Amino acid sequence: MKLKIDNQSLIEGFFVDTRLLGIVAPLKDYRFCWYLNQILRFDFRKNNTLEIQLNKKNRNYFFSIFEYAEKSGTIHHYLYNNQFDGEFLLPEFKHLDFLWLIKDDVMENEEVSVLMNSIRGIPAVQLITELTNEKIKNKQHLIF
Repeated sequence: MKLKIDNQSLIEGFFVDTRLLGIVAPLKDYRFCWYLNQILRFDFRKNNTLEIQLNKKNRNYFFSIFEYAEKSGTIHHYLYNNQFDGEFLLPEFKHLDFLWLIKDDVMENEEVSVLMNSIRGIPAVQLITELTNEKIKNKQHLIF
């Protein structure tokens, strides 16, 4: 008997109560996190256990993830590097440098707007936009 993983259910379960932001900021990931931590008073830290590895063209590509859990609630923030050595975690968004996943609790539209406006105030941030689930073709690449 073979067991088959239901990828669609896995993807849908992972993205329950999430928001995803796309950010254009031509900075190294650690530098961008430094700005977020200084200006927004977050505490993003690199989580090597969540790093995503994709194999394309007989090569391995490693996409780092930084994590921050809010002390006052159940919301977790994950900042993905969308590029590694010329490859993209989400190829449909090649123009984006970072993907910011807000997960594990509902964040209201007003709170997301305030967060986006705060991020816009960071030097080198050229664009921030919310990505809708329908536009993301490679959702499985974001699952850790």
